Amino acid sequence: MSRWFRATATAFAALALSASLADARPIKWARSGDALTLDPHAQNEGPTQAMLHQMYEPLMARNTDGTLRPLVATEWKITADPTVWEFKIRDGMKFHLGQTLTAEDAAYSILRAMQPNSGMRGLLTSIETATAVNPTTLHIKTKGPNPLLPSYLTNIMMVSKAWMEQVGAGTVQDFKEKKDNAAVRQTNGTGAYTLVSREQDVKTVLKKNDGYWAKDIKHGITEITYVVIKQDATRVAALLSGEVDLVQDMPVQDIERVAATPGYKVNFGPENRSIFLGMNVAKEPAAATDVKDKNPFADVRVRKAISMALDREAIQKRVMRGQSIPSGTIAPPFVSGYTKEMDTVQKVDTAGAKKLMTEAGFPNGFSTRLDCPNDRYVSDEAICQAVAAMLARIDIKITLNSQSKTKHFPLIEKNPPETDFFLLGWGVPTYDSHYIFTFLYSGREGKEGAFNGTRLNDPELNKKIQALTSETDLKKRDGMVADIWKQLSADMIYVPIHNQTLAFAMKDTFDISVSPENRIDMKLFAPVK
Repeated sequence: MSRWFRATATAFAALALSASLADARPIKWARSGDALTLDPHAQNEGPTQAMLHQMYEPLMARNTDGTLRPLVATEWKITADPTVWEFKIRDGMKFHLGQTLTAEDAAYSILRAMQPNSGMRGLLTSIETATAVNPTTLHIKTKGPNPLLPSYLTNIMMVSKAWMEQVGAGTVQDFKEKKDNAAVRQTNGTGAYTLVSREQDVKTVLKKNDGYWAKDIKHGITEITYVVIKQDATRVAALLSGEVDLVQDMPVQDIERVAATPGYKVNFGPENRSIFLGMNVAKEPAAATDVKDKNPFADVRVRKAISMALDREAIQKRVMRGQSIPSGTIAPPFVSGYTKEMDTVQKVDTAGAKKLMTEAGFPNGFSTRLDCPNDRYVSDEAICQAVAAMLARIDIKITLNSQSKTKHFPLIEKNPPETDFFLLGWGVPTYDSHYIFTFLYSGREGKEGAFNGTRLNDPELNKKIQALTSETDLKKRDGMVADIWKQLSADMIYVPIHNQTLAFAMKDTFDISVSPENRIDMKLFAPVK
């Protein structure tokens, strides 16, 4: 871990296009949902990060194979003090508005992302402070040795301290409370594209940054028009009519038709994301059920019954049209700590599920509300409809509350949460189990647990999770991770459904490949015809 990581010409050549560059031109890119905000530290959410990565840059990013590549930082190492990481900041980088990026901006960015309102703070729980040693040297001090720190920095965008303070955006937007600041609609990053215009939930236009520092990048896409088309049929019709060039959120029922249409192609790939059900596991009665004296979800037998009632293969075949992999854990296979043993898929056992419901004191079931997004994951609303039908077989009667992610996520993020039963998907940009533990299982006293809508707060578990950030013996750490997963699998706080696979549909004049992070780095692609 002490050797330097260097931005060599060979490393950057990997960013260049493998296809021959045709005439550079704009692209129209359609998705089902918009970035929630442009404040670079407010929301740890996939489409939001996908948009931000076009305009802002972190210290380092991931290649499609999961390895790290230098961006704002050219090299990094652990110093003689094992609690201090040193990052060399790329010299001469300019923000879009002309300011020179220095280590002071980098330190400011880290500290801003650690603020209470920040959706990114859960990534930075091991950090004590960040300081600029000189204009090109950043030190990050952790609370204990953290050999994996760089993996947690790939979505922490670097911002201009002077600009943020100038526009009054020093405090991160509190998204869940619908707060506002100037950085929600304005940007000033170092990325390959600059913001031209922004209509929330309608259209965002970006243009090529002619002053971009990486001269190796050919910038074959000169302008990005990102349009939000929520309805599946309308989104596909826009592609086939030529209104848009690329559909990232491809409806599974239309994949074969588009792939068979002359002039179009569909690229496929697995995503580093699990889709699952979460429940309120606190002892107090759950507001969204008709059981007034206790909370049925607090009983592990009810949670196991729900898992036993789900027909994951039917969801894969009928709802996802093959575009999913049934799972027995909420850790995708890309993640360190994942094992095939923990991914044993629960077989459907309706009779066994009913028996567990009776043993738990619910022989006649109960009624509850299932909160579900309808514009975030592949076929998310259809998954929830299928879940509702399957749970009816064990007398759990579902009222489906399906709505936009802009309303769904705050139900989970609020403290206390305002949901008792919900669908959630979770990607793992660090490729490490700790990311799942800290966001989804940790208690909410500190910076952790931002998306833990279950009310789980186990002090001993919290300590085990926190200990992972400072364990330098990686073999020992692997054992600690395995022990945590063993406990969590037995408790079944979440009920896994499947790992998502992706399909990008486009005119065949483009060849946009699928990334496990479901993110398109537009500067790396170009027209091919």
